[in-house]
Amino acid sequence: MRGLSHMTAFHLAQVNIGRLKAHVDAPEIADFKNNLDQVNALAEASPGFVWRFTGEGNNATDVQAFEDPLMAINISVWDSVAALGAFVYRSGHIAFMRRRREWFHEMDNYMALWWVPAGHQPTPEEAIARLATLERLGPGPEAFTFKTPFPAPDAAHPPLPILDECA
Repeated sequence: MRGLSHMTAFHLAQVNIGRLKAHVDAPEIADFKNNLDQVNALAEASPGFVWRFTGEGNNATDVQAFEDPLMAINISVWDSVAALGAFVYRSGHIAFMRRRREWFHEMDNYMALWWVPAGHQPTPEEAIARLATLERLGPGPEAFTFKTPFPAPDAAHPPLPILDECA
């Protein structure tokens, strides 16, 4: 039987980046840093969560993916656009996300979504390349956004758009 019960051979990868307003260990960033374990645990317990990128600790704050030491990266994999959207906009994560301007400078291009084969764990280099593709070409099968999602390569139907509910 196909349709809603169809299991795809692809998972949804996401990257979001941000330029911190101060070093991750600075007092003005403490609320961000001190809540990472809680937010990461919430993600891991969310339906549809598959994997997340970490550095030496339980998060990626020690990973230097950019020349700029204030740039932070977050990469995770989910079983669907809907599952990631539910975590981002309809869980305890939303309160944390609403505070992002306290800790991060505004950026036009800070998030990209793309499909990966099930079991694949994207690297920071791959994620940054997807962000660049999205910026260069706009949303497409190679990199897209919640507002303009593209179906997995083996999906019967495209996912529904998800609007930013905390803008």
